Amino acid sequence: MNTTDKISQAKAKLLVDYPYFGTLASRLELVVNDDIESFKSSGVKLEYREEYLRELELSEVEFILANGAMHSVLAHDMRKNNRSGWLWQMATDIAINDMLLQNGLDMPYGAQYRKRFAGMYAEEIYAQLKDDILREDENLEYEAADADDIERKDEQNKSQERTQEQLEEEILSEQLLAEEAISLLESKIKMCEAPEAIERFFDLGAFSKVDWREVLREAIDRYFRDDYVVMPPSKKLLYKGIYLPSNTSQTFRLVIAIDSSSSVDEALLNLFLSEVSFIMEQVQNYVIDIIVCDDTIHSHNIFYSGEALDVQLKGGGGTDFRPLFEFVEANFDDLKLLLYFTDLEGNFPKEVPNYSVKWITSKERETPFGELIVLED
Repeated sequence: MNTTDKISQAKAKLLVDYPYFGTLASRLELVVNDDIESFKSSGVKLEYREEYLRELELSEVEFILANGAMHSVLAHDMRKNNRSGWLWQMATDIAINDMLLQNGLDMPYGAQYRKRFAGMYAEEIYAQLKDDILREDENLEYEAADADDIERKDEQNKSQERTQEQLEEEILSEQLLAEEAISLLESKIKMCEAPEAIERFFDLGAFSKVDWREVLREAIDRYFRDDYVVMPPSKKLLYKGIYLPSNTSQTFRLVIAIDSSSSVDEALLNLFLSEVSFIMEQVQNYVIDIIVCDDTIHSHNIFYSGEALDVQLKGGGGTDFRPLFEFVEANFDDLKLLLYFTDLEGNFPKEVPNYSVKWITSKERETPFGELIVLED
C-alpha cells in the first residue's frame, strides 16, 4: 500500500473510531518532508517523512493524524502566549500524545513521549522541560523566554521573502482552524462524545454554559409565530372556490415571573432584570406580563411593545412556586410560555402545567418539570 492510500484509509478509520480527531484531521494539509526524521505538525500542516510513514501500521498513522488534529487546536494559542515556541511545541506534543494513548490509539516510534509526564497538563510539562534545559545551559533562559524564540528566528532567516500579508494569512488560517476545533469540541461535549482527558487543554466548564440568548431566540421562534386561521380565509385562491387558512399576525404574549425571595440577592435580581430587558428588545410585537413573587404575589405589571422596563422588586420572604402557578391558571387563557427567574429554592406544584415552563437560574438544580436554563457571567 502506498502512503497516499494508507493516509486515506487511516483518515476514514479515524472518523469512525474517533470522530472528533477524524473531523479535524480531514482539514489538515499533508506535506511530504524528507528532511525530517518522522513527522511534525504546525496545526495547519502535517509534515511527514514518506519512508517513515510507509513503515507504520494503519493504526499508527491514525495516531499521527490525531496528533496533527490536536495541534490544530493549540497552534494559535502558541502564537498568543509569551512562551518559547519550540519548547511549548514539545510540551504540547508530549501532552497530546499522552492523551491519545489514554484514548486507546497506537503510538508509533518517533513520537514525543516521556512516562514521567503522564497525566500532566502542557503547562506543567513546559515548566519542567524548561527547568531541565536551564540546568544544562544557564544561558538558554534569555533566549527561550524571548517571544521570538530560537526556532522562529531560524525560520524567519530562511524565509525573508515572505511578506507581512502572507504571515498574517498564515496566522488567520491557524486561528480559524483553532476556532473550528473548539466549536466542534463544544458539540461533542453536549453529545457526551468528548475524548478522554481533553480537559488538559480546555476549560470544559466554559463549554457547558448554556447560551441563554440563543435559547431565548429558539423559544421565540417556537412560540412567537404567525397563527393560521380559517376565518377569514385566504383570498389568494378564493376565486377558484379553494378555501385556505389566512396568515394573521398575532401579538406575542409572554409571562415572566421574578423570584424576589430572601434567598435571591441583589446581584442576581439585577441579572434577572437585565435579561428581561433583553427579551423586551428582541420581541417586536408583544405583551409581557411581569409578576414579582416569593411565597405570595407582590405585583403584576403589563408591558406593551416599546415601553421601558420599570418594576419594583418587593419581597424578601420564603419561596413557594405554587401561588404563581395558581395565579397564572386563574388569569391567563391559552398561555404557551412562562419564564421563571429564580434560584429554585422553593416548593413546586404537584401538577405539571399544560404550557411550557423555562426555569432561568444561576445554578444547576433538579426540577420536577420544565426546562432548566443556567445563566452564566
